[in-house]
Order: sequence, then structure tokens, then C-alpha cells
Amino acid sequence: MEMLAVWLGKLTLSALRILGRRGNALPGLVVEKVFPRYLAAAMAGLPQGVVVVTGTNGKTTTTKMVATVLGERYRVLTNDTGSNFVRGAITATVEHATWSGRLPYDVAVFELDEAWAVRFVARVAPRHCLLLNVMRDQLDRFGEIDTTARLLGKVAAATTGHVVLNRDDERIAALADVTAAEVTHYGVAPALRELFPNDEELYGGPVSVSSVPAAVELQTLPSTAHPAATLRIDGVDHDVTLRAEGPHNAQNACGAAALGLALGLDTDTVVAGLAKVSPAFGRGQSFDVDGRRVVLQLVKNPAGFRQTLRTLDTATPDAVVVAINDDYADGRDVSWLWDVDFAALGPLPSRRSTAGTRAADMAVRLRYDDVEVDEIEPDLEKAVRSAVASVATGRYVVVFSTYTAMWALHAVLQRIGTAAS
Repeated sequence: MEMLAVWLGKLTLSALRILGRRGNALPGLVVEKVFPRYLAAAMAGLPQGVVVVTGTNGKTTTTKMVATVLGERYRVLTNDTGSNFVRGAITATVEHATWSGRLPYDVAVFELDEAWAVRFVARVAPRHCLLLNVMRDQLDRFGEIDTTARLLGKVAAATTGHVVLNRDDERIAALADVTAAEVTHYGVAPALRELFPNDEELYGGPVSVSSVPAAVELQTLPSTAHPAATLRIDGVDHDVTLRAEGPHNAQNACGAAALGLALGLDTDTVVAGLAKVSPAFGRGQSFDVDGRRVVLQLVKNPAGFRQTLRTLDTATPDAVVVAINDDYADGRDVSWLWDVDFAALGPLPSRRSTAGTRAADMAVRLRYDDVEVDEIEPDLEKAVRSAVASVATGRYVVVFSTYTAMWALHAVLQRIGTAAS
């Protein structure tokens, strides 16, 4: 059965590639329909089992961090394209299996959408999971955040070995009560706590500081004077220079480190792994376009956008593009943009433009925060080319984009530029 499933998946994937399509989900969907028990059978053969990473923000980058850290000791299978439904996990599995059906890996690390994670764990009980946060995101899909928290609770309850929780998100920390697995927490130091608001705090609630001990705690953020983040692990501070920029990724690194420790890695191995992590697909990736550096940043909800804007604290771009689409995968309702504070863009000595299907709406939103817009260009490629042409060689452009805009822009930047190593 496993060999037939792999052949079916690989042939479907090959056909899609010939047609020039990505094929991150369809092969998995085909295999799932024909061989519904394939995934469970394939995962059962992994010595270290399955790790699930889920939550509202940071899944893709954190999954890459976990996979890279665990890769210091184990052979790691992962869905590194960000296709985070069950079918994406199946596609990654059949793609990397041998034609005989064998999986030459020790552990699988899967990023999973919050809702699809529940369907995944109903088929495959994860040995470990890392639960990141619960924020308002795509209310047309998930409903209110307490509903999302209950979904993540089902993931924690299904985990058999070790659950790693963000202690600074009260809804996540409360999931320690719903699992029989061993629980570890990570978090940020009290002095940094207000920089990482949970959902209530984001909308004006008081900032609370957890008294729960953290296996890994973020002590300091990278700065121009000190480019490393400081992580306290077992009471000892370690400086880690992260290639994935932004305060949110320093927080993500703590979760990945705690997960690595839970799987038996020593501190030096964990720190060495974190230093090797490059930005995940579309999340801070850099491209060289005609001698200019273009950085692509995914944004998809108020909390995530606010944190991603803070990457500008340590680097001022010469041009900023905000690309907003409203396709199904982005969420049709873009009213969430009114919960983002864009005032920080105002003082920047940067050219500012908007793009995508909601370019005009985004421009209106920015003007309410007294941010002047130099160009409104719905066409994504034209907007990026215009921004690049407006700055001198050797300078820096940042593009903030929603999910479908990110995919389209990634393809454009690969075609007109060169991805940074």
C-alpha cells in the first residue's frame, strides 16, 4: 500500500511540475482520497515520531527553526513550502519517500493550520507539539479566538510525549491542563513583555507577566549595537545571531529551542542550529533586483503586521510597498487593517506605495494615520518594479504583503532578481 501511494503521489507531482504548477497540495489530496490510511502508516515508522507546530502567527518560520535545530542530530522530514493542510503534509511525505515507499527520516516536523491540525492529530498522534499563540485572524474561517484556542487544545490533548507552550499567551498557557503529556514553557523576560502583547493586550488590556518558569526565556532583542538575541536556557545566557529578522522571530526562536531541548538536544547544539536558520519562504526573504535589496514580508493579521513593522526599528528602507489582496486565502474581510498602527511609517524617509486588489483601500487606511502614499498601483509586478527603480543601487526596499500577494510577488522576484543565500 505504501509503495503504491508513493508512486501515485510522485507521478501526480511530476505531472504538475511539467505543467509548471507548484503542486504542494494536489498530490497529497489525491493520495488521501485513494489511500486514506497512508499518512498514519508512513508516520508510524519514524523513530522519533511527529512534531506538530501550530498557532496563529509564526508557524512557517518556527517550523523551519525546529527542523533546522533538530537537523543537527536527526534526519528531518518537513513541509517547508508552508502548505499547512493535511494534504500538504502528505505531499511532503510522498515527495521525500523512496520509490519503494521507505521514509529515510528519523522525525517529521509539520507546520499545520490551526483547524487542519485537529484533522491531522485525529489520524496521527504527534509525539511532540509546539503551540505558539492565539490571535484574531481570518474570522470568516476560525470565528472568535476562543474557538481557535479550543482547536489547539485538541492538538495538545492528542500529543503523547511533550507539549511546548508559550507562557505569555494566557490561552496557550491554559492548555497545560488539557494534556497528559509532559509540558514545557517558553517566554520573554518581564522587561520585554509589553513588546509581545497577547490578543487582549493588543486591544488595550493590561499587560500581565507570567510566573510560570520558562525553559527558554528571551532576555534581549537584537539591535544595531548588539545584533544578537540573548536567550536564557537553564539559567545561562546565550547570544544567538538570527538570520530571520524581527522581534517576533526572536520569540519564535525560544519556542524552537524549548522544543529541541524536549527532544533531548543539548544547549550548544540548539544554539548552533538556531544560528543556521535562514528566513522561511516569503517571511523576510531577500532578493537582489538590479543591485537593490528587496525584502518580502508576509502579513496577515493585526498582531502579525504590528510585529513585522518592528523590523523597521533596526533598518530603514528607501521604499516601502504594502500589497494587500482579498482572495479567499487572505480572508475576504480586510477590516483588520484598521487594528494596525501604521504611524511608524510616517516619519520614515521612504517612498511609500500600495499594491494588490485592495491597493486603494490600503492607501486610504494609511492616510488616516497621516502616512502619505506616493503611488497606488494594483499590479503587483509594476508596483515592485517602480519601487526598485525609485531607489539608488545598493539600497533597500521592503514589501509587506498578504498571503496570495506574497506568492505572486515571490514568483516575480525570482524571475526579475536573485534570491539571497
